[in-house]
Amino acid sequence: MRNTICLNQDWRFIQQNAGLPASLPEDWQKIDLPHSWNAVDGHDGNGGYDRGCYWYAKSFSTPKQPLAGGRVYVEILAAGQQATVYVNGEEVVYHEGGYSTFRADITDLCKDGEDNLLVVACSNENKSSVYPQSADFTFYGGLYRGVNLISVPDTHFDLDFYGSSGLRVTPKPCDCGGACFELKSWVINPDENFTVLYTIKDAEGREVASASRPADDTAVTVYVPDAVKWEIDNPYLYTVTAQLQRRNEVYDEVSARAGVRSFSCDPDQGFIINGVPTPLRGVSRHQDMLYKGNALTREDHYADAEMIKELGANTIRLAHYQHSQDFYDACDEMGFIIWAEIPFISIMNQDPAAHQNCISQMKELIVQNYNHPSICFWGVSNEILIGGISEQLIENHKELNALCKEMDPTRLTTIAHVSMTPMDSPMHGITDVESYNHYFGWYGGKMEDNGPWFDDFHAKHPNICVGVSEYGCEGIITYHSANPQCKDYTEEYQALYHEHMAKVLDERPYLWSSHVWNMFDFGCAARDEGGVAGRNNKGLVTIDRKTKKDSYYIYQAYWSKQPMVHLCGKRYAQRAGETTEIRVYSNQPTVALYVNGELVEEKSADKVFVFTVALREGSNIVVAEAGGLKDSMTLEKVETEPSIYVLPEFNERMEGVANWFKLAGDLDLKAPMEFPEGKYSVKNTMEELAASPEAFTIVAEAVKLATNFNLVPGEGMWDMMKVMSPEAMVEMAGNMMPDGFLESLNAKLIKIDMVK
Repeated sequence: MRNTICLNQDWRFIQQNAGLPASLPEDWQKIDLPHSWNAVDGHDGNGGYDRGCYWYAKSFSTPKQPLAGGRVYVEILAAGQQATVYVNGEEVVYHEGGYSTFRADITDLCKDGEDNLLVVACSNENKSSVYPQSADFTFYGGLYRGVNLISVPDTHFDLDFYGSSGLRVTPKPCDCGGACFELKSWVINPDENFTVLYTIKDAEGREVASASRPADDTAVTVYVPDAVKWEIDNPYLYTVTAQLQRRNEVYDEVSARAGVRSFSCDPDQGFIINGVPTPLRGVSRHQDMLYKGNALTREDHYADAEMIKELGANTIRLAHYQHSQDFYDACDEMGFIIWAEIPFISIMNQDPAAHQNCISQMKELIVQNYNHPSICFWGVSNEILIGGISEQLIENHKELNALCKEMDPTRLTTIAHVSMTPMDSPMHGITDVESYNHYFGWYGGKMEDNGPWFDDFHAKHPNICVGVSEYGCEGIITYHSANPQCKDYTEEYQALYHEHMAKVLDERPYLWSSHVWNMFDFGCAARDEGGVAGRNNKGLVTIDRKTKKDSYYIYQAYWSKQPMVHLCGKRYAQRAGETTEIRVYSNQPTVALYVNGELVEEKSADKVFVFTVALREGSNIVVAEAGGLKDSMTLEKVETEPSIYVLPEFNERMEGVANWFKLAGDLDLKAPMEFPEGKYSVKNTMEELAASPEAFTIVAEAVKLATNFNLVPGEGMWDMMKVMSPEAMVEMAGNMMPDGFLESLNAKLIKIDMVK
């Protein structure tokens, strides 16, 4: 029988490229898995993180296999981003891609009755053949999901095909009320004496169907009468077991949980599950936590899923790579609809090996996760046009889409377009459904632009199912304002933004999905924005999972079926002025507000209740009551609000824009832009402009004013931004910048000779 042994305890690690040891190094650091060497520097704000090739080592005993000819595999659940595995000094496997399971047969290298040495050289260095190449998150290094040994008889379910389980389950509901389960397994080294017995048990553990057939790769269909469907609110799971039998003995056994459901997307009705239109409304999620990096435990993954469930979301986009099996398991159990994707992101590398890496990572994603009923969409890329468009890029997408349909015709494919992707782009129509990453109201435009933009797209493309794959803005719980504005990073502006977006989405059921960017703040070592460096702070919850921002609760008011009431502004605890605004989120029809025990007002509204109150000097107790639920906070009336509530660079940036135009002098900013030969312009890439210190100084100032990003060659977000032009970047910033800004930048650049 199969025996799986966890090897997560008692490893040795060295954060140096020390080379292959001949024996277990006792002077290396003692650690347990999961482990990442970027658990701190991946998001601590020190401007970068350690990207290198470092070494793990562990001794192990060969598992006993009672049958002659048994095999032993090492299973690496994930290693970021490349890994070479050695046993007793011999290389056994090299793997590229930091987010998927891979294995190797190590039987012939193991020593019976002696300690064996397992060594893994793990690297998160940049490599042109491995995605992600450049992205707005930290590429954590390490053995961050764990390692197993698997002992099996010589005849066993396949362990060598892209990390799969060797069992594929395809349940399909029947019109008669039952379900047909198409079952297929792959067996290594069978002969005529071997059969595979399939059994299906319901959620209560009762056997409801079974089938037996020879141990080949021919699929068998098993009928389950009166099947219970897997629903978002009732995620009913069956357990399918495949037993490899020889005469009266079970040689090997694998199992998978499965759900019976049908789904589709309609351009007008959005997502449909089991025949019921159900617009998907939820969040995106990265897999890291404060001072753990991406080295999360099963308990961490389940806690994340439970917090998302408490929000009331019914979908999660798992960005931007394959996530842990633990999290997919949690999604199966809790009833989320999942968008799973590969890290083909931002910029396509021209190296042909990089495209093969996309193909390999897509195969791993599909075969390792095929049996999860929560997964309904395979994502082929994210914001890939940041690096520009080409015929090859389009063809690569078509090939990836065809691969998905060939390997899994039961699911839909999708893509996340960068905001600047034109409505008439050739990137449309490649995948089954599509989504856009739009940040109107943060990186560009106004929040009010979101609804009309999607309405316009929907009118121009009535046959395309369109969704919102990313939207959001930064919210830092230190900053507060009675008059929140875009780019002030206050918790209040983030809440106002999401108030608007929640309503926009609620009014547009044709949007097949929406995913807030992001559920949790996450590590991006290159970022330095809003006074909190090293992180993307767009989360509805802080990176340590300790604080739910006010924006979390507006979605709970819209999406949760559980009664709720929430007082906003608890951290905006010291307030000046004769009156102050109190905002309450609730899914109840009326809310009553009390200040210092006295009823201020009882209001009827939809989700957002706004009260204006006069505070007395000193402390004030504020209570909101709705449907028998209460929430309270304490506010202090002060003469002057604390300076910590205001991000200093917010005012500096506004002053900087004004000074920029003063320095433009008497330029006619309404005249057509010119692009003289041999001169720089807004059409040059950042990398081209960096060749001229004079030109780059001007552009770096413009980028800081337009986007609040620091542009430094070789640092921060440079890898993503170097291929962009100032024209493209200011286009992303949209009408956040005053009229004439781009023209004034071009007028300055065309005075400078291009460096040859």
